[in-house]
Amino acid sequence: MSGTDLRSRFADLSSRLDKAPVTPGDDRDTIRTDIIALFKCVDAEISQLSELKEELKRLAERWKQTQGPAAGPPSLAPRFTGVQPVIRSDHLNASSFVEKGWSLIALGDHDGAERALHKGLELAPDDPQAESLLGWALMLQEKYDDALLSFQRVLMRQPGNALARVNVGYICLKKGIFGEAIEHLSKVMRIDNDRKATLYAHFYLGLVYLEREMYEDAQAFFRKSIELGPNLLEAHYELGRSLWFAGSRDDAKEAWRKGALANKFNPWGKRCAEMLKHTEGGGVLPRAH
Repeated sequence: MSGTDLRSRFADLSSRLDKAPVTPGDDRDTIRTDIIALFKCVDAEISQLSELKEELKRLAERWKQTQGPAAGPPSLAPRFTGVQPVIRSDHLNASSFVEKGWSLIALGDHDGAERALHKGLELAPDDPQAESLLGWALMLQEKYDDALLSFQRVLMRQPGNALARVNVGYICLKKGIFGEAIEHLSKVMRIDNDRKATLYAHFYLGLVYLEREMYEDAQAFFRKSIELGPNLLEAHYELGRSLWFAGSRDDAKEAWRKGALANKFNPWGKRCAEMLKHTEGGGVLPRAH
């Protein structure tokens, strides 16, 4: 049943109740029965729509996994995960915008998420969860300066928020501010209070040292990130690059081979397979991704 049909039934019940006698009787009892029936119908619709919403998120993940070369190189940004915000009862309705922002990020609509989260922060300016999610939405659109400000505001309130700090490290890496990147990522590793953050701290430190052509250090961090997260196939890809540029060509091919075999449907698994084929055919490895 459509939302319009449900609204029509609600309007009809409201009109019938306005016209019903004040004293108890058959009419009021019938209206009560119909109200309960409509409530159950709406509740069932909400349940079905909630299930469909979750299925759409899984469908979006499948879409991400099937992106081919025409879609461009996959992002090195942290994979967005986390517990979905709970909608609280608040008179401003701010939490519903936060939940909407989370869902839109998970679906890949980062621009829509940004708009929803800005609205949530207008209603609840001190909400660190909304601020953190806004940082994610901005970072995933490569709006690095604005994202950096959002995550810095989160860290002012929550200095131990390791994911916010690792995202700051990633943004500093993308902006070429390597000293600050190392500082933030090393702190995440020292705190070690979030497994995902610690994993990405190792990976991004590997990228920092790869950019600085310090290949042995880069390899150590990539190997550690693979140990912490075997499914982080971008670490296999970058390990291969660091080995190749260090002159260990056979070891580089083996790293890409392992990444390709780990998951041939993963975008980074595909990139590993492409790089292996390219180099085995005598191709030259470019410095840029």
